[in-house]
Parts: sequence; C-alpha cells; structure tokens
Amino acid sequence: MAERTTVGAGRTVRAGVGRGDGGAVATTAATSWRRWAPFAGAAALTLLFAAGVLLYDNRLPVGSEGWRTIVGMRLTSVGTIVVVAFCQGVGTLVFHTATSNRILTPSILGFDALYRVIQTALVFVFGAGAIAATDGLPKIALQSLLMVAVATALYGWLFSGRRANLHVLLLVGVVLGMAFGSLSTFMQRLLTPSEFDILSARLFGNISASNVSYLPWAAGVCVVVGAVLWRRRHVLDVVALGRETATNLGVNHRREVLLALILVAVLISVSTSLVGPMTFFGFVVATLTYQLVATSRHALMLPGVALLATAVLLGAYFVLRHVFYAGGMISVIIELVGGLVFLIHLLRKGLR
Repeated sequence: MAERTTVGAGRTVRAGVGRGDGGAVATTAATSWRRWAPFAGAAALTLLFAAGVLLYDNRLPVGSEGWRTIVGMRLTSVGTIVVVAFCQGVGTLVFHTATSNRILTPSILGFDALYRVIQTALVFVFGAGAIAATDGLPKIALQSLLMVAVATALYGWLFSGRRANLHVLLLVGVVLGMAFGSLSTFMQRLLTPSEFDILSARLFGNISASNVSYLPWAAGVCVVVGAVLWRRRHVLDVVALGRETATNLGVNHRREVLLALILVAVLISVSTSLVGPMTFFGFVVATLTYQLVATSRHALMLPGVALLATAVLLGAYFVLRHVFYAGGMISVIIELVGGLVFLIHLLRKGLR
C-alpha cells in the first residue's frame, strides 16, 4: 500500500492510500444500494402489476377495437388506484409527522364518519334514487369541499388560542366521529331494506365503480398538494423533531402543523369521495415505508410511500380480481388485513 507524507508545523503525518479507500467506496456503494433498493423494487412491482391489470385475461386480438375498449376500462381502474394510493399513503405519512405519532390514522379526525353521514342523510331525506340522480363531479367536489371546510374550521378554532393542543384536536376529532357515526346509524335504522342495501354498497370502497370523469380533477388536486408538500419536505423534517426543537430552529411549529393537517384533509377527502372510506390502508403502507426506507428524510419517504402504496393496491386488485375473482371485496380485504396489522403493531408497542 502506498503512503503519502504531509509535512505540517514541525510534524509529519503518514496516511495510507490504496485498499482502505477501496473499502470505503465499497461501503458507500452498499449503503447507496440499500437506500435505493426499496424504490427499485416498488417501481418494478408497480409496473408489473399495472401491466397485469391492463393486459391479463384480455383474449381479444391485440390492437382490435374490443381490445382497446377493455384496456381503456381497466386503465380507469389503474388511474383510480394511483390517485387513491397517493392520497392515502402520503396523507397518512404527513399526518404522522404532524402529530408526532405513528399509530394514529387520519380517520381519527372523523372523515370516514362524515362521509357516511353525508351519504346516509342523502338517502334518508331524498330516497335511494337520490344517489343515482346526484352522481357526478359536482357531488364529488361538494363532498370534498365540505370535508375540507369542516376540517379547516376545526383546525382554525383549536389552533387559534394560546393553549392550542394537538391532543385536544385529536380528542375532538374522535368525539365528532362518534357523533357522526351515531347519527348515521340512527338514520340507517329508519331506512327501508332496499334503501339500506343501496346505501351499504356506497359505504364500502369500490375501485371498480369509479368514474373516469372524476380522475382529472382528483389527479390535479394530488399534483398541487404533492407539489406543496415536496417544496416543504425539509420543513417537515424539522416538524418531525417536535415542537420545542422546531421552534428553536426557527420554524413556526403551529403554522406548519396546521398547514400539514389541512393538506391531509384535502388528500383524504378526495380519496374518500372517489372510492369511499379506507381506514387502515394508509397506516399499513406508511408502516411498511418506515421499515423499508431506513431514513427520516421526507425527500425519500414521500416518494417511497407513494410508490409502495401504489404497488400494494395494484397487487391486491390484481390478485383478488384475477386470481380469486373477488374484485368487489378489495376494500374489505384490505381493511381486514390493515386492521390486523394495526392491532399487532399496537400490541408490540405496548409490550415494549
């Protein structure tokens, strides 16, 4: 191994140059590969499952009009999956950052219960035919705006005082969710069996029933919110350190948490209005991201959770639809698995 001599103020320092540098380069390369391997794997799975959803079991001649029609219909489902995965994954991860708690989910603020009470009130007041009669972009946009308005009013009220407390916000969200749930249950008991059956179909997420006309505005909202979060990714890194540390570093913690929660409300409201409630999916993919993306930097976690959420949802859709022929059970299975993962995670944390 060659040696290099550096002469300083009355002393000579000998430093080795050769195999030691090669070991450092190899270590750096291995670390870089471990960092980017989850992204490469998630991207490969996303492309594989997307191709499977679009092309599998399409028995018509390739390029024919019927073949293109089937691919176009499936492309709508893929687009819906990408939008929902982005909203749920990114929304839950940012919610964890804002609340400094990785066990909570955005549904604790009552978004799912508010969606249910809106749908139930619509059937209760106007009848089952009102659901089909009011289907369209205006209804979806109105539902999303109503959810965001309620969340913004709640955040603004609770964060306006001197003693603003995030725990009080979460407690109020739980109470409102219980109140909305009780109100929707009361109205459901007064419905006829046929009305209740039609309503029940709307209260479960259904990716296959999404309308292609909804996707452009939903994708536009995702792009805008994603751009805002990406520009503030370094601020989110500081917010994740806690209120005292963030304040000492010059970040207005209250303002940043309020902005993050409003953006989360926008994402979750879009996802819920598009396919219905999905309580635990965001928690599952966020927890998976924490395990695979071994960093706390949002510059890596935000794209990581979006990719992983898309891969998981596309994979679940492909397997349940084309292997078990249970496409309508996707949201039910995801919520079941997500609930089990949530309980296991909660018990493991409790045992520690």
